[in-house]
Amino acid sequence: METLDLVPAVTNLRGLVASVSDDQLTAQTPCPDYSVGDLLDHIGGLAIAFTGAARKLPVPGSEEGGSGDASRLEPGWRERIDRDLADLAEAWDDPAAYEGEATAGGVTMPGPIAASVALNEVVVHGWDLATAIGRPFEADDAAVHACMAFAEPFSTPETADQRGDAFGPVVPVPDDASPLVRLLGMMGRRA
Repeated sequence: METLDLVPAVTNLRGLVASVSDDQLTAQTPCPDYSVGDLLDHIGGLAIAFTGAARKLPVPGSEEGGSGDASRLEPGWRERIDRDLADLAEAWDDPAAYEGEATAGGVTMPGPIAASVALNEVVVHGWDLATAIGRPFEADDAAVHACMAFAEPFSTPETADQRGDAFGPVVPVPDDASPLVRLLGMMGRRA
């Protein structure tokens, strides 16, 4: 069974989380409803939820999905999120995580799909965070291509109704756009 390598994307996101200064917490992100603090809370929540999904363990409170509420960031949130992101990468490195079904955010899906969702969340929200705090963003080519394979099936006009409210409308990109820019367009971001 093929597994996804979340380590490069998670390592990048861990560095971005560590670099956020307190005065950046109220800055706007590319996610219209999220400040940087809200996005950080969401990232922390998704790390816990998708780690639980990989390990087939229930995560109390994860049924509602990521909260995205900066007021929930406690003292020491950088270290906690860093630790939880490291656990996320480790959990999906185990081939057993891909067996059977996994549940995250109240949604049950096949293990390989849950891994794809987790990777997509890490890559796209990594870009969101980097953009919001003015840091460069690099994504591993393999991760971007895996995310594109996940996103393409629901990024056509015929599948617009399947997107739900998790993603904005698809943003057109130039034909010669990089894979990362194409992925971001699929996720409703203007890169």
